Amino acid sequence: MTLMTTLAVAAGGLVGAPSRFLVDRRISDSWESDFPLGTFAINATGSLLLGLFVGLSLAGHLSSEWLAFLGTGFCGAFTTFSTWSFETVRLIEEGEYLQAGLNLGLSVVVGLVVAGAGLALGLAS
Repeated sequence: MTLMTTLAVAAGGLVGAPSRFLVDRRISDSWESDFPLGTFAINATGSLLLGLFVGLSLAGHLSSEWLAFLGTGFCGAFTTFSTWSFETVRLIEEGEYLQAGLNLGLSVVVGLVVAGAGLALGLAS
């Protein structure tokens, strides 16, 4: 790994982390719900974007440094497995079993579908 790649990942993370915080706050402030809609939307969006960035890279439209910045750095900091896991456990502890099941199932299915769609879009470019 080169210094440039490492810096690209760090810079992407510097943009991705506050973006996640701001998007989550905006969604949470706009819609009151027991379902963790902010984390769900962020992870789905991040999956779509990561698929797109990888597709663009595989199609030769995105350099390895840009993929490191956008894919590993930005998407890695923007999406959050730990928050998704914590929120699912919290729903179970609160007896919200349907919401927890929906969070598990929808997050996995939607994440895979949109990642595939993003990849297809990137490859088609």
